[in-house]
Amino acid sequence: MKKHYPYCLLFVLFALHCGQSIAQPAPRQLSLQEVIALAQSQSAEALQVETSRENSYWKWRSVKSEYRPQLSLEGTLPNFSRTINPVTQPDGTIEFKPVSINNTDLGLTLSQVISPTGGKLFVTSLMQRFDDFDRDQTRYNGNPAIIGLEQPLFAYNALSWNKKIEPLRYEESQRQYVEEREEIAVKATNLYFDLLLAQVNQSIAAKNLANNDTLYQVAQEKYKLGRLSKNDLLQLRLAVLNSDLALAQANLDEQTAALALRNYIGLKDSNPFNLHVPENIPKTTVATALALAEARKNRKESINFRRRILEAQSLVAKARGDNGFNASIFATFGLTKQGLDLSDIYNRPDNQQRARIGFTMPLLDWGRQRSVTKVAQLNQQLEEYTISQEETNFEQAVMTQVNQYNTLKSRIRTTAEADAIASERYEIAKSTFLIGRISITDLNIALAEKDQARRAYITSLSKFWEAFYTLRQLTLYDFEKQEPIVAETGGGGVILNYNHSWPSGEICSCRF
Repeated sequence: MKKHYPYCLLFVLFALHCGQSIAQPAPRQLSLQEVIALAQSQSAEALQVETSRENSYWKWRSVKSEYRPQLSLEGTLPNFSRTINPVTQPDGTIEFKPVSINNTDLGLTLSQVISPTGGKLFVTSLMQRFDDFDRDQTRYNGNPAIIGLEQPLFAYNALSWNKKIEPLRYEESQRQYVEEREEIAVKATNLYFDLLLAQVNQSIAAKNLANNDTLYQVAQEKYKLGRLSKNDLLQLRLAVLNSDLALAQANLDEQTAALALRNYIGLKDSNPFNLHVPENIPKTTVATALALAEARKNRKESINFRRRILEAQSLVAKARGDNGFNASIFATFGLTKQGLDLSDIYNRPDNQQRARIGFTMPLLDWGRQRSVTKVAQLNQQLEEYTISQEETNFEQAVMTQVNQYNTLKSRIRTTAEADAIASERYEIAKSTFLIGRISITDLNIALAEKDQARRAYITSLSKFWEAFYTLRQLTLYDFEKQEPIVAETGGGGVILNYNHSWPSGEICSCRF
């Protein structure tokens, strides 16, 4: 048994090593595009954006339903009353009599609004039954069919204005959805490079610690042989200690950045992951004229400006319509009949007509009408000035972003070359130091320049990709595929077609 003990111990150690290997899977490799796709599909912010889009879609459905025929059923069933009421007698005296009655009515109405005029056309069928339980009597009264029209004159037509404004509001929400998804891409890019830079710093710190430790070991031997001063030896020892502290801080920064990215993109597992350095830079150089044209065509601002102008014009129309001469027409034509039985109502019913014209006209308002209208007009003018300034600011933001994108794109090549040169120079300096031909100061300078060049390269990549996705957000245009970024049709939502100028002259091609 004792002969087999060493083999059993080796087997147990091997099994524990295998178990640790299984329990610690290899880090997952993630690219920038994969992180953005995860953020746009499963992050909490993406779910909020999707919910907001669904909300705007159902609001749009609600608005459209107001312009379609409405069928409603109304009634009172039953309306029973048992009381003692004063009853006037034939001789003029009043006696209190018990009364037990029931009134039942039912009505079916089909209505349709007339958006160009703001009126409403309706067809109604009414039925009423009266029961007197004390006298055992039943009577029926009804209107088999009534056609009616309600039409305001000279009043503010909310239906007509909403028909112009609400489609723009819905299309604006759809473009807002695309912009918010691109904003998620920008945020994910920032968090991606925060973690990537932390991982690069971690890698730099680990390599520096290993290199400095190796150099310190070699320096100890050279010091024993009298070929190195104690000052240089202590300087190398200090470099080892500083590298150890830098690695500890780098590990903490990496854990913090990884947690922030993991929480944002919605990763539920705790498995480690490494990030690729996104060095595949798009070759496209963006022209300012193209970016401006696409931004004007694709962004929500073009629709937003048009909607706000219409809303200001609507308020002017409301101020004029609500404070001046107003009139309304109400007219109905139908059939009516009463009888002892329900069938009597449909047996040769009589004609029934009603017509009414009402009006209101202010005679003395001490300038109120003029003041309200003037305020609305000035608000419209102010809105136009504000929109003009916002248009200028938006165009300036797009042009600035284009210049930044092109500048950062050209800078990457320089920082990449500097990174390669600094790395090679450090290796040469380290080898030269080992044979005693340069000082420790020169080696430290080469080390600092190597680390600085590597960080500068990663930072330039970070700024470029942030500018890349910010430019996409500002223009809603994919410059690589040379096509607009549009919202996917989902949740029953339909993207509306618009032909836009900037900002006036837009044509809405959606249909109610």
